[in-house]
Amino acid sequence: MKPFTFTDSNFDTEALQSDIPVIVDFWAAWCGPCRMIAPIIEDLSEEYEGKIKVGKLDVDENQQTAIRYGVRSIPTVLFIKNGEVKDTIIGAVPKSVFIEKIQKLL
Repeated sequence: MKPFTFTDSNFDTEALQSDIPVIVDFWAAWCGPCRMIAPIIEDLSEEYEGKIKVGKLDVDENQQTAIRYGVRSIPTVLFIKNGEVKDTIIGAVPKSVFIEKIQKLL
C-alpha cells in the first residue's frame, strides 16, 4: 500500500479527525534526506496498514499546512493521535527511531 497523500484541503479531515494514529511526512521532491526516508515511510505504511495512517505532504504544493505546523526544515515527520501532535522527527533517521515512536502511539 502506498503512503496516503495529504494536502492542505484534506489535512483536517484525514489527519486530525482520523480514528487511528497518523504519521505525516512533510517532504519535497528536491530534498535529498526526504528521498532517504521515503522507503521507510513506504515500509511503515504497509507494516501498520489498518493500525496507523501513514502519508506524505509535499511542502511545495501544500504550504499552508507546513506553515501551520511550523515546518522549517524537511523531512519533518509528525506523529498525530486524536488530532494532536504527539511527537516529531526532523531529518533522516533510521527506521528503528520511527518504530520506537510508533510504539508510544499505539
